[in-house]
Amino acid sequence: MIRSLPTSKRYDLGFRLFIVAYFVILFAPLVVTMVLAFNDSMYPSLPWEGFTLDWFFGAGPEKYGIFNDQTNLRSLATSFKVALAVTVVSTFLGTCAAFLFEQENFRFKGALYFLMIAPLVIPGVILGISILMFANTVGIWIEEAFGVYVKFLVPGFWLVVIGQSSFISTIVALVVSARLKKFDRSLEEAAYNLGANRAEVLWFITLKYLRPSIIGGAAVAFLMSFENFNTTIFTVGSQATLPINMYMQVRDGSTPVINAISFLLIAGTSVFAVASLWGKRKS
Repeated sequence: MIRSLPTSKRYDLGFRLFIVAYFVILFAPLVVTMVLAFNDSMYPSLPWEGFTLDWFFGAGPEKYGIFNDQTNLRSLATSFKVALAVTVVSTFLGTCAAFLFEQENFRFKGALYFLMIAPLVIPGVILGISILMFANTVGIWIEEAFGVYVKFLVPGFWLVVIGQSSFISTIVALVVSARLKKFDRSLEEAAYNLGANRAEVLWFITLKYLRPSIIGGAAVAFLMSFENFNTTIFTVGSQATLPINMYMQVRDGSTPVINAISFLLIAGTSVFAVASLWGKRKS
């Protein structure tokens, strides 16, 4: 539709209804969840029983708030540590992959690029199971052959980091590659002509140009890692991340503390996203 052409009232009405319906479907579940975090009820659903902050600060015996629930706090800390590790690993690997496929020419480049993006189209459940089976097989073989117990090949913190980084690093690579495609290589040549060495050119010219995309890719990596469930559930071990812990609570029957956790995650993610956008504009 060419917006400069006149439109009918029926079209305008349908257009407005679509916008309203789209954002209601998008945000209504989130708003309801956030409101129910303050519901003075023992169930994480309607009806509304009154306003309370007990699901945030309650100390028992009937109502334990999120800030007094050691299980949820431990899982929150685990998710934060995993997300930080995945962010560092994925940002490094993704940035290197972007340089590899955008600035280098080598045999089978197209086939290897397809293999790089393959984890994005493989279901997370399949990816998690595959990583678990592969790690177990390699770990058992190393232990039987050499008598060495490899800790990061058993379900736990490092296997979660490896599993998540296997596909999140690809997303970072695509984000960085999109900006690297627009990079003017003559800037590097000019720096070389002025006497700069390779490390100086990389640091002061190329990486400085890529800084917004690297920061954006790192932000995406952190958020994706923090909320990941389908890959993590197969590699997590005994230290459950927050999404795994929330799933177990909902499965076994939960109180509105699950809504309180959701409220904090939604609010925190929103602040993080706004801060990332603001930082990107400033840069």
